Parts: sequence; structure tokens; C-alpha cells
Amino acid sequence: MRKNSIKNTRINGEVQKELSKIINQEIKDPRIHPLTSVVSVEVAPDLKHAKVYISVLGNEEQRDATYQGLRSAAPYIRSLLAKSVNLRNTPELHFVMDQSIEYGINMSKKIDEVVVKKDSENEEE
Repeated sequence: MRKNSIKNTRINGEVQKELSKIINQEIKDPRIHPLTSVVSVEVAPDLKHAKVYISVLGNEEQRDATYQGLRSAAPYIRSLLAKSVNLRNTPELHFVMDQSIEYGINMSKKIDEVVVKKDSENEEE
């Protein structure tokens, strides 16, 4: 199975959907921030490993606490994933922090600031 095959893409999507559900509904660790989202998942073609890209809408210490909480809960999350997704092998989960959502929010705020500043300059003229 190639990395970008249709089957692999489908597995990535299914694992992402289930991990989102598990992290938001099943995990009761207080370290995990409630605004944690699974941005994407890359399951290896042999189904042994999966990179899980996580985004946390919060400050740096909330991100670190969420990362630690997810790493400590990884075996439990993997067992829940095995029960909900029928795969030959349940992948070992490797969590990676992804700041793309936060980056997008910050860029949107900066664009809004520039637009407001430009509008105020045009009104003064």
C-alpha cells in the first residue's frame, strides 16, 4: 500500500475522526485542554505507527500540559481506538503539536487590524 493511496487516505480520515471523538469525550485527564482538536493523522502504510497532529487553543503551558496528558494516555487511547476501528494492526500513536489553527487566527487578527487602520486613514483624508 502506497502512502497516498485511497485506502491509506480513508484510514487516516477514519482514525482522525475516532481520535477526535475519543480525546473529546472519553479522556478525563484534567491536563487535556477542552479546546483540543485533531488536525490530521498520518498512519504509516504498515499500520504500525501514526502521527497525530494536535492543536490546542490556549497558552503555552496549556499546550504543554495537554501534550503530556495525551502522551501519558496514549496506551489507553490506542486501546479505545482498537475497539472502535477495525484494522489489522492498531497503530502506535505519536502526538505532534500543530500551531496551524492558532497561526491562522493570529494572521486573521493582524489582517483585521490592518483593514481597520487603513479604513481610519482613508476617513481622515
